[in-house]
Order: sequence, then structure tokens, then C-alpha cells
Amino acid sequence: MTLPTNILKQVITYNDGGLAYLQNLNCFVSTFNTKFLNFQNIEGNLGDTVQFDLPPRSIAVTGLVASFQPAEQRYATLACTQAANASMAFTAQQFVFNVKDYMEKFGKSRVEELSAQIESNVALNNVSKVPVMTVNNQGQSVPTGAFYTDSGPYRFYGDGVTPINSFGQLAQMLAMYRNYGAPNGAPNVYLDDLAVPSIVNSGLGQFVPARNDVIANSWDLGTYKGSNARFYQSNLLPTHTAGSVGDEAKTLTVVSTNDPTGANITEITFSGASASDSDALKMGDLLQFQDGVSGQPNLRYLTFTGHKVSGNPVQIRALSNDASTGGGQITVEVYPPLSSVPGPNQNLNHNIVAGMQAKALPSHRAGVIIGGNAGFLAMPRLPDESPYATGTKTDKDTGVSLRTYYGSLFGQNTRGIINDAIWNSMIVPEYSMRIIFPM
Repeated sequence: MTLPTNILKQVITYNDGGLAYLQNLNCFVSTFNTKFLNFQNIEGNLGDTVQFDLPPRSIAVTGLVASFQPAEQRYATLACTQAANASMAFTAQQFVFNVKDYMEKFGKSRVEELSAQIESNVALNNVSKVPVMTVNNQGQSVPTGAFYTDSGPYRFYGDGVTPINSFGQLAQMLAMYRNYGAPNGAPNVYLDDLAVPSIVNSGLGQFVPARNDVIANSWDLGTYKGSNARFYQSNLLPTHTAGSVGDEAKTLTVVSTNDPTGANITEITFSGASASDSDALKMGDLLQFQDGVSGQPNLRYLTFTGHKVSGNPVQIRALSNDASTGGGQITVEVYPPLSSVPGPNQNLNHNIVAGMQAKALPSHRAGVIIGGNAGFLAMPRLPDESPYATGTKTDKDTGVSLRTYYGSLFGQNTRGIINDAIWNSMIVPEYSMRIIFPM
């Protein structure tokens, strides 16, 4: 039996619909920055990489005598090592007599499942747990056991105990985000869909009838006056399982750092954890230095641009799983590197010294604020799967790509259709903030 000549056309047409499902159901995929100098328009394979610039650092000095600084270009690299597919097999009779059901109804559910897997993987940047993958000899994408540590927020809003359920909290959250320094334009805010009804309800309690008519009719946040932000809601936000230090609300006390001069602190040793606790801190745990510690100044971040003291407390992210010693001490590799020494990389108003205290967040669900198109998604076109009928579609506006191909097992009365994609993603840390929703 000769295959119909219009199979390829059907695959391409069906692929258009699948791409629409992939985009429209997923706020992260549809809003992340996918523009990399036509990288999204070329054919790619697992392992292909793309680079993009990060904002350079500099410092201004008083007076007219110049203090020349080195020109250091900052950039990040994305390797497209994430891959997923959704497939379906059917007989010739099923294909001939039920082509519409199998190509549309079954296909729709299959692409929706694929798109949810891609979306949830991209959302893992919120908790800095996108796995590093490698390509094996069979061309399969397999995890290495490591995670990208240079992606995702280190600042946060929320304590993991108090619900975020009001417009006032959203306003305070955005104020803290911008106080540190944020790109121009409206940031994207990704919220837990289960929190949105309470937030809307808090707004309805205010005596502002015109606005209430809008939000009551849509039951959505939209944008409220003065927020200058775009709000999205998701049921695929990742959860972060914290170490026992956070879940047990322990207070840690600084013992020492790897750099007493305060020029480049990347490790901090604390006391206060339980003795010999293998789960004391988890990779992705967030910690905040405490105010009002006797004999210690309050730590504040400097603004990212301008290097002036901001209103943001110093918050850091743990880069690995850390166990405590028999004496309850724990050494934490932290992000970002911390510096109190004047220069382009200074970000603290005081050095971190023994006696300062910090607390870690408990387990939580993680939303995120991203500004300046700083959520990046690389999703190039996949090549044709010759000799099978193949359709690959890339949306010209978003750069999102999806491949569909169709074939049969010779003499086995079995047809198969596969949808697949490759991608990777990251969030620029300094342009983002994790939103902490209690579990």
C-alpha cells in the first residue's frame, strides 16, 4: 500500500495546532525571551549552545581624576540539553477510519502533556534546580546529577509561613524588587494560581467600584494602577523542599568566611544546625541575614547600579546540599559572591563577620518576578527525521519550536506519530526575585 501523498501536509498542519497548544497553555514558555540572533530559526541538535550578554559592572568615583577599570564582558551560555517527546501508535485501520480523532483529539492531549513537561522544566529556574544534562552515545539526553547554579533568584519576598493574599503584599513585593535596582519596563510576575482568588478578594473589599467591576468580572489580577507589572498565574510552579535548618526555623550564627577581608566571600561557616545532620541545608535554600543582632550592624545590599545602600536585606542562595558537623557547624557555598570592598563588585554595606545571624526559609512553592526579558529560553528547530514525513514549526514571534514526524513499521501494520522538542532555559539572577508561597 502506498502512503497517501498528503501525509506531509497533514503533519505540517497538525504541527501548527500543536505549537499553539504549547504556547497558549504555558505562561513561562510564551513569555520567556527566545531571541538569540536567529538561533531559533536554524536547525539544532542536542548540545548546541547559545550565548547572551549580561549587564557589565562599573563604578563611579568622585572628582575629576579618573580611576580606570578593566572592561569585563559578562555573558551566560545556554546548552540545549533538555529534550522530551510524546508519541502515539495506531493501526492502518484506525488511521483510515478515525484520522480526525487520532490526529486532533489524541494529538491535542499528547501535545498538552508534552507542553506541561516543558513548562514545568522551565519553571524549575524559580528554585535553581534545572538539571544539567548530557547526550549519550544513543543521542539521548540524560541527567548528569548536577544542576545549573548560575540561574535563578537569590532574593525573595515572603517568609514561607505568611500567605501572600493581598494587593498590598504585591505592591510591597514590587517595591522591594525595584528598590534593589531593576531594568526599565514592566516586569513579569508569575503567581501561584491558588493564591490569586484571595488576592482578588482583598481588592474587592476596597471601596473602588470602577476597578472592582473589572476584576470581579474577570476574576483575574490583570494590571492594577501603579503596579506597572504583568501578572501571570500557573499551576505548574515548582516546590522547594528545604533542609532541616529552614523547616525547623533554626537561627544560624556566622563563625567565619572564606575571605576575612570581605573582598570575595563565596563560603560562610555557620553554627546553630543540629549535630551531624545530613539534610541541614539543601541546594536552592534561601537565607536572610537578620536585623537587630546585638553588637552587629544591619546588613543591606547595595543597589545593583549606583552602589548605594538599598532597603533590601542581604539574602543568599545555597549552591549545594550541605551537612552539619558533629558540633552543629555547617559550611555553605553561597550565591552571589559577596563583597564589602569598594569596586564594581561591591554589593554589601558591611563585611560579614562572626556573630552575625541568618535564617533559612522553610519548604515552599516558588513563583518569580523577572524583569528586562531576563528569562531566556533556547528552543531551536530540530532537523527532519528522514525518511519519515516531518514537519517542524517555529513561531516567528516567540521563537518556540515543535517537531512532528510520522512513519510506519514495515509489514507490522503499525503507524506512529511523534512530537518532540529540545530546549534549555535560565533566569538572570540579579534581575529576578523568588516569590515564596507557603506549602
